[in-house]
Amino acid sequence: MAQIIKGDQIAKTITDKIKEEVEKLDKKPNLSVILVGEDFASEAYVRGKIKAGSRVGIEVDVIRFPADTKEAQVIEAIKILNNDHDVNGIIVQLPLPDHLDVVKIVNEVSVEKDVDGFTYYNAGRLFRGEPLLNPCTPQGIMYMLEAMEVELEGINAVVVGRSNLVGLPLSRMLTEKDATVTLCHSKTKDLKSITAQADLLIVAIGQSKFINNEYVKDGAIVIDVGISRDENNKLSGDVDFDQVIDRVSMISPVPKGVGPMTIAMLLQNTLRAYKGEFCG
Repeated sequence: MAQIIKGDQIAKTITDKIKEEVEKLDKKPNLSVILVGEDFASEAYVRGKIKAGSRVGIEVDVIRFPADTKEAQVIEAIKILNNDHDVNGIIVQLPLPDHLDVVKIVNEVSVEKDVDGFTYYNAGRLFRGEPLLNPCTPQGIMYMLEAMEVELEGINAVVVGRSNLVGLPLSRMLTEKDATVTLCHSKTKDLKSITAQADLLIVAIGQSKFINNEYVKDGAIVIDVGISRDENNKLSGDVDFDQVIDRVSMISPVPKGVGPMTIAMLLQNTLRAYKGEFCG
């Protein structure tokens, strides 16, 4: 039976430390969230951030706009937050309505307040090996692996999914730790033969239970980033947990795996931005 990587417990050790540090500050850090429209999943994610912030003493303010808001209005709101010294972190909750330019809007966020690590500047710093603020999900995965004492030097790591939010930055972070990284995607030929060679398999493709026991080798470490609903409307990941559990050495579950780590990293980045203590 595989060892379960309990992301919720690892995240709690991080947020407990954040809470202790925040309690010693003269003023609470502030995270401002831009939310456009009424996307059900986005609303749930924002509620989670508010709850997590309250738990550690970080103020989370939500700036709401109707779905038909013009791009200029959203950008103006971001500029105001950029110039507000009481605001330490800014995130634009994705997805945005189709008529809005996501790249343009996200890149209006001040790089020192870009606690999601999504701006071109911060992404470029990451790929130069000198990040200011790392993107939260990849950073959370790196913390999970460290907490589980996974030795990354020389490990054969396969990342399935090449998004700018997870796959690409995570591949860079793993490379910085001297892992040998293969980045796969929807056009990869014979994916199964590649993933079956992985010592460390990280899956972020958004397809429920796509990875079964034929895709993993005995003793592999598996990190499941995906979250969706299966045929029974039950939360599931990109990995068929029940199929691979007896074959791998470690696996992160869905839920209570990567998700809590992402929120913990968001809070950590907000505190870092507050203190002006950046990674690079």
